[in-house]
Amino acid sequence: MNTITDILATMDYGTAPEDSAIVRDWLKKHETGFGHFVDGAFTAPGELFEVRAPASGELLASVTQGSEDDVDTAVRAARAAQPGWASLSGHERAKYLYAIARHVQQHARFLAVLESLDNGKPIRESRDADVPLVARHFYHHAGWAEIMEDELPGTAPHGVCGQIIPWNFPLLMLAWKVAPALAAGNTVVLKPAEYTPLTALAFAEIAAEVGLPKGVLNIVTGDGRTGAAIVAHEGLDKIAFTGSTEVGRRIRRETAGTGKSLTLELGGKSPFVVFADADLDAAVEGVVDAIWFNAGQVCCAGARVLVAESVAKRFEDLLEKRMRQLRVGDPLDKNTDMGAIVHPMQLERIKGLIEKGVSEGAELVQGTAPEGCFFPPTIAMKVEPASTLATEEIFGPVATVTTFRTPEDAVALANNTRYGLAASIWSENVNLCLDIAAQVKAGVVWINCTNVFDAGAGFGGYRESGFGREGGREGMMAYLAHPKPKARKPEAAPSAPVGQPGEALPGAGARIDRTAKFYIGGKQARPDSGYSYAVSGPNGPVGLAGLGNRKDIRNAVEAAHKAKGWGKATGHNRAQVLYYLAENLSARAGEFAERLTSFGASKTAAQAEVETAIRRTFWYAAQADKFDGAVHQTKSAHVTLAMHEPLGVMGIACPTAQPLLGFVSLVLPAIAMGNAVIALPSQTHPLAATDLYQVFDTSDLPGGVVNIVAGERDALAKTLAEHDDVAGIWYFGTKDGGRMIEKASAGNLKQSWVEDGAARDWLSKDGQGRGFLHRATQIKNIWVPYGE
Repeated sequence: MNTITDILATMDYGTAPEDSAIVRDWLKKHETGFGHFVDGAFTAPGELFEVRAPASGELLASVTQGSEDDVDTAVRAARAAQPGWASLSGHERAKYLYAIARHVQQHARFLAVLESLDNGKPIRESRDADVPLVARHFYHHAGWAEIMEDELPGTAPHGVCGQIIPWNFPLLMLAWKVAPALAAGNTVVLKPAEYTPLTALAFAEIAAEVGLPKGVLNIVTGDGRTGAAIVAHEGLDKIAFTGSTEVGRRIRRETAGTGKSLTLELGGKSPFVVFADADLDAAVEGVVDAIWFNAGQVCCAGARVLVAESVAKRFEDLLEKRMRQLRVGDPLDKNTDMGAIVHPMQLERIKGLIEKGVSEGAELVQGTAPEGCFFPPTIAMKVEPASTLATEEIFGPVATVTTFRTPEDAVALANNTRYGLAASIWSENVNLCLDIAAQVKAGVVWINCTNVFDAGAGFGGYRESGFGREGGREGMMAYLAHPKPKARKPEAAPSAPVGQPGEALPGAGARIDRTAKFYIGGKQARPDSGYSYAVSGPNGPVGLAGLGNRKDIRNAVEAAHKAKGWGKATGHNRAQVLYYLAENLSARAGEFAERLTSFGASKTAAQAEVETAIRRTFWYAAQADKFDGAVHQTKSAHVTLAMHEPLGVMGIACPTAQPLLGFVSLVLPAIAMGNAVIALPSQTHPLAATDLYQVFDTSDLPGGVVNIVAGERDALAKTLAEHDDVAGIWYFGTKDGGRMIEKASAGNLKQSWVEDGAARDWLSKDGQGRGFLHRATQIKNIWVPYGE
C-alpha cells in the first residue's frame, strides 16, 4: 500500500469504487429472467437472451426476446389505455409525471449504478449527467402537461407511440421519448436496446411504484426483430427512433404511406471548430467532453476537430498531453474518466475503421486502455477530409484533427458531411462565433462549450441526422397532432400527359400564338424533352404546356441552389418582394380569372380564387418577418437561441384542383421562410402557374427562388424526392403518390409532407397558417454562454 508521502510525491490515483451491492441484490431477485412490462405488470419470462457488463463480461441478467405477438399484446394494451389517459386533465397527467421525476431522484444512485454496470459508462457520468437530466425531463414535461391546453391549443395526441431507443444513453433516451409522449396524452410501447435494457426495466418498476395507469407505458425487450415488429405494427400512430442512419432510412421506407407520424434522431459527424483566438486550454477541455465523454459513443460527439493552422501545433501538444492523463477502466471507479465500449461487436467495428484509416495514411496518437472491451482515447492526424475517419461515424473515442486557414475554410470543412446533428465553435470573438453558427448546417450549435443539454431546448439534426426535435416546445409539438382536413372523395390520379399534336386550339390562326415555357433560374426555358401536351378546358384544349423530364428537374435544382442570397436576406426584404408580387398579381387579376374560366371555373369562382391568392400573398408577406424563434429557459449562464432556418431547396408538387390558389398557397410559405423551390403545378391545368412567371419577373423576385416545371406530376415528384440536393418535399396528390414520395425521400432522409390533393379547400382557412411555415423551416438551437 502506498504511503501518504508516496502519494504526495507521485500524485497517483487510488481507487474509489462505487458500492453496487443494492443493484446486484435487485438483479439477483430477477435471476430467473425478466419478462416484458405490459399493461402495468411484468409478463412471465419467455425466450431469454443474456445481458452482460461490457467492462467485465459478467452476466448481469437474462431478458426476454420480444416476438410479434408480444408487440401486438403491448400495442393492444396501449390502445385500450389511451382514451382514458388522454381524457385526464393536463393537471392529472402532470401529477403522474411529477411523481415519476421525484421517484427517479429518490432512486438516483440505484439507477446510476445500474446504468454504469449495464452500459459501461463511468459512474461520474451516469450519476452527474444522465440521471439528473432524466429527472429534469419529467419535471419539464409535467409542466407541459399542465399548460398544454393554453400553450398549444387545437392540438391532440397522436394516440399510441412506438419508441425505439439506443444503447449509448439508455435511461436518458427513454426519458426524452416517454416524458413528452405521456405529457401530450399518448400511450407508449417502447423497446430498449438489446445491449442495455436494464434501466428501462427498472424504470418500469418506478412507473408501477407511482401508480401510472395500466397500459400507459409498455416495455418490450428484444433485438432488431422486436424493433421491426413495432415499426410494422398497424396499430401504432407514431414511430420515434434514435439510432443509426442506416436503420432510420429503412424505417422511413417501411412507414411510407402508412400515415404514421415519424421522428428520427440519427447519426452525426460533428465538427469542433477552434479559431486562433480561442482559449486553447478551455478548448482542449471541450474536446475531452466532446469526444471522450461516454467513450465517444455519442451521436453528437465532436469527432472532427478543425483547428486554425496558426495555433495547430500548440493545440495538438496540449490535446495530446491532456489525453494521456485520461484514466480508462472500471466504470464503477469514481476516478475513471472513460469506461468500456458497450459490446465486443462495437469494439470490433471501431478497430476495423481505425485499421482502414491507418491504411489511408492516418497517424494515431493514443492513450492507454486495459484489456477487454476497452479502446484507448485516440487522436488521428493527417486525415484527409474525404477519408474514412473523417466521414464515417466511428461511435468511439476517436477524434480527427484537421487544420484550416480562414473562416470560409472552416465552414466548408464543417459542412463537408452528409450529417448535420451538432457543432461546437470556439473563439473569444462572439461575433465570429455567431457568424459561423449561422452558416454551419447543424441542428445544435454550442459556442465555447459542448455537449450541453437541457429538457427546455430542442435537440435534433439536419440532413442525414434525421428530422424532428426532442425537448423544449418543438419536442413537445412532435408528440401532438393538428387536425387534418379529409377529402370526401380522394384525388384521382390524372391521366398521363400525351406529348403529341391533337385538336385545334381556340382562336388558332386568328391570334399570335402564346407559348407557355418553364421558369428556371429566373428565365423562361423550353422543356428538355422537346414535347408539349394539351391542357384541356370544358370544350377541348385551351393551350399547350411543356412536358418536363429529369434533366429539367436537374436544371431547376441547380438554379435553386444558386439563389443562396434569398435565404440570407432579412425577413423584411423577403416581405417587400412578396408584397410587390401581390401588387402585380392584383394588377393582372382579370387576366388570371379569365385563365381559370378557360379551365371550366365559373366567373364567380375564378374571381374568388384570384382574390384569395392575392390576400394569401399578403398574409405570407406579413409572416416573413414575424415567424420568430425563441430564447429557451435552460441552464444558468446560457442563452439558448431557437432559430427558424429554411430547409434550403424544396420540391413542391401541387394538387390538380384550384390550380392558381393551390400553387400560391404552397409556394409562398416556402419562399417567405427563405427557401428556394422547384414547383410542379397542377398537372391538368398548369397554365395558371406558368402565367405567374411574368408576375415574378416584375416583382424583383431573384432568379432561382421559384422554378416551375410542368408535366407528369408523380414522375417529376419522384425525381425530386430521390434528389440528394433537395432538402424537403411537399406532395399534394394521390395516396399511392404519397407513399412513393415518402419511400423515395429516404435516400437523403429529406423532410416530406404528403397529403391528399383533394383534402383542403384552398379558399378556406385550411389553405394557410403557421403550420405551413413550421414545415418550411427547421430549428437550430444555439447555446451561448454568458456571465461568470
